[in-house]
Amino acid sequence: MNGSITGGGAAGVDGSVSVRRAVARDARRLTRLVRGSRAYEGPYAAMVADYRVGPDYIESHRVFVAADGRDGHVLGFYSLVLAPPELDLLFVADPAQGRGVGRLLVAHMRSEARAAGLDRVRVVSHPPAEGFYLGVGAVHVGTAAATPPAVVWDRPELEFRIPAHTAPGAA
Repeated sequence: MNGSITGGGAAGVDGSVSVRRAVARDARRLTRLVRGSRAYEGPYAAMVADYRVGPDYIESHRVFVAADGRDGHVLGFYSLVLAPPELDLLFVADPAQGRGVGRLLVAHMRSEARAAGLDRVRVVSHPPAEGFYLGVGAVHVGTAAATPPAVVWDRPELEFRIPAHTAPGAA
């Protein structure tokens, strides 16, 4: 899905939200979204304090942005790495949380993964986000051990299973 899709149909997301491929000029906005996330306050703050989503990252990965169709405001984004298959990043702006933007991004990611021929996508989750991932269909497959000094806590390892697309009416 290289064009925009609208959010109609995702619970809580109206048709004014679209998902599009990120471009290099989005880098600063995506970096601000990561660094400003309340999910990374307190003991998790050090992990994103110096994090940067650079233009080079955007150009070399499948990065997609959910944007408000009325004003273009970035509501969230994700990055899908194909080899090995991994959802590397998924962030939703704090004010947009609870509106279905994360679900829309996950649905888009699954579609992209299917189109790329992937049958599963790994996620090493931020511990507070585990419930979200489980709620949108990921399954727990293990625990990723802490890797000090960068990450000093164990993280849930999850996986999205990506079924092959079947034609309507196929058995």
